[in-house]
Amino acid sequence: MVKDKFRLRFRKDSNLRLLSHHDLMRCFERMLRRAVLPFHNTQGFHPHPRIVFALSLPLGVVGCEEVAELELDEVLAPDEVLERLRRQAPPGIEILSVQRVAPKATAQVRSLSYRLPLPPERADSVREKAAQLLALPAVWLTRSKPLPGQVPLTARQPAPEDARATRVDLRPFLRDLRLVRAEGESANATALEVDLWLTPSGTARPVEVLGLLGLTDLLEAGAVLERSRLELHDESCSSSVAHCPSS
Repeated sequence: MVKDKFRLRFRKDSNLRLLSHHDLMRCFERMLRRAVLPFHNTQGFHPHPRIVFALSLPLGVVGCEEVAELELDEVLAPDEVLERLRRQAPPGIEILSVQRVAPKATAQVRSLSYRLPLPPERADSVREKAAQLLALPAVWLTRSKPLPGQVPLTARQPAPEDARATRVDLRPFLRDLRLVRAEGESANATALEVDLWLTPSGTARPVEVLGLLGLTDLLEAGAVLERSRLELHDESCSSSVAHCPSS
């Protein structure tokens, strides 16, 4: 029987941004075992720690403030859980906070934000394209599943005749597009922030939005995309927004 439940916020960066979601789950399982936490196990032939991630992170993206929920079979102080996990976290995983939540609470994502640094000379054109995109009543594009071995963030848009493709209107998922000063950079350094709604029918993929703005070449050239925020339904919209410090 579950005796305690905690909501973790953590950062995933460095080389671990290339870790798949499945491997991330295995990494956390090892952390929990090494931390000797009394985690609650799932049922079945292959029980494992009951830890649920609010939303999987696209491969190659830095997660600034990701969310997971952990169930325990004993009551522990949040500070103790935080300290034990921090001692066992590998380089590239940083446990930011641990908060006790109600046993029946579920981390449901309301909206999410991505951030991409921009070359200064492209800021004006991106700002104009973003304003035009937000002014449209509908933004239709063709969506397809990535092919085996294809990196989602650099996948090209499929041809309309692709049998696996579907037509999707991205406009209901676009909450905001804006340019901000890049943290820790020079005065003229800018970054694009993409705010997306997560709805029962899904959300937009970051590469789709960047493609509409003509920015996928930056990803192909090695620019690192960050997911800077996950906003949950049961948390205040006025809560502070965490950003990754610029490297």
